[in-house]
Amino acid sequence: MQISLMIEGQNGLNWPRWQRIVTAAEELGFYGLYRSDHYTNAEPPDLDSLELWISLTWLASHTRRIKFGPLVSPVSFRHPTMTARMASAVDDLSGGRLVLGLGAGWQEREHHNYGWELLGIDDRFARFAEGLEVISLLLYSDIPVDYSGRFYHLDNAILLPRPQRRGRPPILIGGDGEKRTLPLVARLADEWNAVYITADEFARLNARLDELLEVEGREKGEVRRSLMTGCVFGRDQAEVNRKVAERTKNKRDAAQLRSHGVIVGAGADIREQLAELAEVGVEQVMLQWLDLDDLAGIEALAEQIFRRGITNAP
Repeated sequence: MQISLMIEGQNGLNWPRWQRIVTAAEELGFYGLYRSDHYTNAEPPDLDSLELWISLTWLASHTRRIKFGPLVSPVSFRHPTMTARMASAVDDLSGGRLVLGLGAGWQEREHHNYGWELLGIDDRFARFAEGLEVISLLLYSDIPVDYSGRFYHLDNAILLPRPQRRGRPPILIGGDGEKRTLPLVARLADEWNAVYITADEFARLNARLDELLEVEGREKGEVRRSLMTGCVFGRDQAEVNRKVAERTKNKRDAAQLRSHGVIVGAGADIREQLAELAEVGVEQVMLQWLDLDDLAGIEALAEQIFRRGITNAP
């Protein structure tokens, strides 16, 4: 199983922090580095929030190995034709390492504050489905295409220059919803990214995705399976307990966090929980690292994962 980092870009991300984290992820052996795409959090205070695609452009030109991308970029913030153009360019710049994570949008406060229309849940997912179709058409087609939808229209449109990578950047859809998200994954995605669920729940939803892929006439292997979840890591149990208390404001213990899918513990505990995820079909796990200044913690985490029996093969 591949081990990556995920950071929340709205939690104080600026250029110095981003550059340090990117360099650490590249040098320490993580498979990838992913980040959220938000203006701000659902509740104040507002913190530094480095723009997603600008930050990914810097990463693409200052690394050679790691995979990267948004988890996830909502179609509510940008027209899908522009997202397709940016994704193709950044993927080319990186030599074909972008994973294009896309979402419908969900956070009401930032949409209200910055003038974006979130829409009700049904319309939101209808717009998302159209956005996915538009992006796929532009990335896939070597000839001009037309598209007529409720939200988006194309007339003799083509993406130039064409993406250099054969098959174009893979599209990732994140979420755990059985009614809307998984059917979209089965129809339009190259990767499903589950969010904050236990190994047992992942196994159940993974089996459901297999059923939906069969309905769509696709093979199970056509869609990669990944998981983004929280991570509370300590060098010893005392540090783990302290971090759990800080994170939950003394309202939950480590076992309660694990019951919600969070990876919690020191070295051996972390490795055991990762092994459980691998057993139920998780091909890549993105560990959410919230302290953007704790590079020593990231280094210690890498030491425990990669040098104590878990490989990170591409």
